[in-house]
Amino acid sequence: MTDDPARTDPDKYRVVFENDHVRVLDYLDHPGDRTTAHDHPDSVMYTLSDFQRRLHAPDGHTRDVEMAAGTTGWLPAQRHAGENIGETDTHVIFVELKGRTDATTTGLGPEQPR
Repeated sequence: MTDDPARTDPDKYRVVFENDHVRVLDYLDHPGDRTTAHDHPDSVMYTLSDFQRRLHAPDGHTRDVEMAAGTTGWLPAQRHAGENIGETDTHVIFVELKGRTDATTTGLGPEQPR
């Protein structure tokens, strides 16, 4: 990863577990908070709170995302910045996969949960 979110936004991302295969991040922000542009490898995301966010891709496109607590989804490798545009905290667990990943996507957030 070029811009590790645990380094670009250490006040929001906390590494809670890491080994040779995965890294687990706990993410927490508050309404109005923004992150610095950062990279994620392929990951699984589990939401601990309901939230609304605006994701900013490197090419200038944005996407608004609203997710319910308890949602689990695949997050392909990507680069983005995020902004809490809701009235609640955003609290998420990311399980980042280590190793080779495919090409980075648009950076506009998670695929739809199944």
